[in-house]
Amino acid sequence: HVQLQACGGGAVQAAGSLRLSCVVSGITFANYAIGWVRQAPGTEREVISCISIRDGATYYADSVKGRFTISSDKAKNTVYLQMNSLKPEDTAVYFCAADFGQGVTRYWSLYEHWGQGTKVTVSS
Repeated sequence: HVQLQACGGGAVQAAGSLRLSCVVSGITFANYAIGWVRQAPGTEREVISCISIRDGATYYADSVKGRFTISSDKAKNTVYLQMNSLKPEDTAVYFCAADFGQGVTRYWSLYEHWGQGTKVTVSS
């Protein structure tokens, strides 16, 4: 049984920071890419970051590049998303998701396993 459990969301003011965590179980961690996908009302679901656990390759959407950092802890089967310089437009539900294979996955429809979302609200 594959489980991805996201946590760390909350309400912050603009320019603040949050760190999201995704704890993964039920898969061979190193064989997957783990991504963060966000969904805001009235917007298309978007992969904002992804990391290939095996080789460490990363992807960032232009909207978060330079502000967010994705990382993994193989010993803990956990992926983190450090979110700095938050903006109101970052407000969304953030999901972690897993895709089997090599490299990073940039499109949300390709992910195979999904966790529950964690809400992030950024106010001005």
